[in-house]
Amino acid sequence: MKRAAATLLVTGLAVAYILWRIDLGRTGHVLAHARVGWWLVACAIWFAAVWPFAWRWQRLLAARGIHERLGWLVRTSFVAFAAAQVLPTSLGGDASRIYETTRRHPGSGGPAAGTVLLERALGAFATLVLAAVGFALAIGRYSVGGYIWVELAFVVLAVAGAFVLFSTRLHPLLRRFRPLLRKLRIESPLRQTYLALHSFRTEWPLLAAMFALTLVVQAGRVLAIWCAGKAVGVDLSPRPYYVMGPLLFLVMLVPFTINGLAVRESFFVSFLGTLGVSGDRAFSTGFLFFLVTVVVALPGAAIVAWEGVRRHEPRAVT
Repeated sequence: MKRAAATLLVTGLAVAYILWRIDLGRTGHVLAHARVGWWLVACAIWFAAVWPFAWRWQRLLAARGIHERLGWLVRTSFVAFAAAQVLPTSLGGDASRIYETTRRHPGSGGPAAGTVLLERALGAFATLVLAAVGFALAIGRYSVGGYIWVELAFVVLAVAGAFVLFSTRLHPLLRRFRPLLRKLRIESPLRQTYLALHSFRTEWPLLAAMFALTLVVQAGRVLAIWCAGKAVGVDLSPRPYYVMGPLLFLVMLVPFTINGLAVRESFFVSFLGTLGVSGDRAFSTGFLFFLVTVVVALPGAAIVAWEGVRRHEPRAVT
């Protein structure tokens, strides 16, 4: 109940901020005259990113002894996109991937969760690197200094998280939490997940290769946001989006609202507003980017519906 109330409060504040900054009539006009070609390019970029990310997941699973076809991992990634539309942020999609993998490979809950969380960690570090590049490119050209403290906080948290995951010196301290976790009945799954993550500490060549892949794909996905802006006439170069994009990806991980509803759009209005973009065009950019994520989720929704129908089809009598 408290969580639902907090979600409603955050959503309400975000909606109020958006309505304060935009004119609904002008926003509707901007969206009605959006250039579809640029938006389709954004969709194509987002779709294309599914395959390299699925291959990255395949490599990480294989390192833990779980061998799976790329086609199934692509299918599961699309299903996760669909799940993320109705669950809190993209972490809801991660839960879907862990569940599907564990069901397909019984007894692999720890490694499945570990590889998915490791992917998130790689993605977070890649976005922070892109943010640093974005700031370097934006210095003297765009006024985005107010956001540097937010990204600095994420950097500190990311470094601290990596230290907790891979350092062996913290083992005695972490063992002190085991009685509490055992009482909460979550000690076993958390321990398995931690061990799966921790085991990658000796596989730096693999981690380096997967990080490089993540960095390249994330850089491409940032361009999808730029394309969404171009579709509604936001005349900015890709440079400030390499500051904005990483922050957006990180904001989308925090379970403020279902699928980041309103929080995502208010972030667009706030960030692009500091660069002189009108609230109407900034909101329209965020809305079109939201539609990109919805379109990418459609194959996953279709897969779930098709498999559900096949599962309930009556078997032929022989």
